[in-house]
Amino acid sequence: MTMKKEFIPVLLGGDLNLYGMARSFNEMTEKPVKVIASASLAPTQHSKILDLEIVPDFDTDPTFITTMREVAKRYQDVGVPVVLMGMGDWYTELISKHLDELSETFVCPYIDKKLEKKLVNKQSFYDVCEQYNLPYPKTQIVTKEMADSDQAQNPFGYPIALKPANSVSWNDFEDPIKEKVYIIQEQSEYERIVKGIYQAGYLENMVLQEFVEGDESPMRVLNVYVDKHHQVKMMCLGHPLLEDPTPLGIGNYLAIMPDYDEEIFEKVKYFLEDIKYTGFANFDLKYDIKDQTFKFFEINLRQGRSSFFVTLNGLNLAEWVVRDYIYDDLKESAPVFSHIPEEEGQLWLNIPIDIFNRYVPNTKYKKQAQRMIREKRYGYTFYYEGDKSFKRFLLMQRMFHYYRREFKKYGKRVV
Repeated sequence: MTMKKEFIPVLLGGDLNLYGMARSFNEMTEKPVKVIASASLAPTQHSKILDLEIVPDFDTDPTFITTMREVAKRYQDVGVPVVLMGMGDWYTELISKHLDELSETFVCPYIDKKLEKKLVNKQSFYDVCEQYNLPYPKTQIVTKEMADSDQAQNPFGYPIALKPANSVSWNDFEDPIKEKVYIIQEQSEYERIVKGIYQAGYLENMVLQEFVEGDESPMRVLNVYVDKHHQVKMMCLGHPLLEDPTPLGIGNYLAIMPDYDEEIFEKVKYFLEDIKYTGFANFDLKYDIKDQTFKFFEINLRQGRSSFFVTLNGLNLAEWVVRDYIYDDLKESAPVFSHIPEEEGQLWLNIPIDIFNRYVPNTKYKKQAQRMIREKRYGYTFYYEGDKSFKRFLLMQRMFHYYRREFKKYGKRVV
């Protein structure tokens, strides 16, 4: 798309997800992107494509809205649209919470607080799944009261998965026992973890789920863009081949190749359009061999942490927002269900190639991905020709060293 109309992106966050979206905007405009964050993590350090402003506690109110009111004053007379996007669950929640006020100054491609509250909580999301025939793992809710009275029983057998119902409140919870997802093997371990979580001060519900067997081969990740008229305009499916094995990183993908599944596309398209969704959505799914269906784990009300694989495969993430709100040319366009020929697909990585070769399970998909690597059809969010420097090179090497160390500790080597 030829860029002619002026606009200003303002992105909130300081992690890899933020850098991927900023890079997507930079590839379009070749201009630095304004970023506000509570802290700068490695992916956003020493970058010349970011105009980075650090505001301590920016990811919580009242600091968030107080800061955003000051930011709004800076842009109220610029004369061009200002696109506001959050890169973490806490930022999307805060934008939805203050959507009416922020929309007076900014373009905000987000749903309102009422719908956000229904979807962001896994407990209520699974209620919605029931309404729309979206399969999900068998689930039981665990409350603090149940744990205190020894009624938090496991009806599923082992192993089981335990996760927070609300990822935003879990992000604020700090305790050594904390993991992103617990994979529990026996009753004594389950009782110890559940009691430990609530004794450490956590108050909200947890979700206990039947474990869907299998390695990363049955996993899928779906990224969707829904326009301001609540019509799905882009769907891109990824096939994760490796996940982060560390306790706080479980569920974060480290290698993704493009995939296609029209049944998933159609089912999700109907769901999002019927609930009047707006903006990016990201779904995690896993194929359950027991009933031969893909089970939906959750919806993220934003593009996912690893979603740069979409831009890498020719569907620039930022372009959908710009076309929708700046050019207003999506209304009459047909939806794009990304179907990339195998010989053209790009492999997204967040690990060094030696880790990929050692720890990805030996399947036909690994062989396909290794062919992509041999043919130089792969890329990293972090590594960008338009933002190269010696300091960023050192940061990437440090990240690679971290993964080599953590995989040696937690990973299961296959070769």
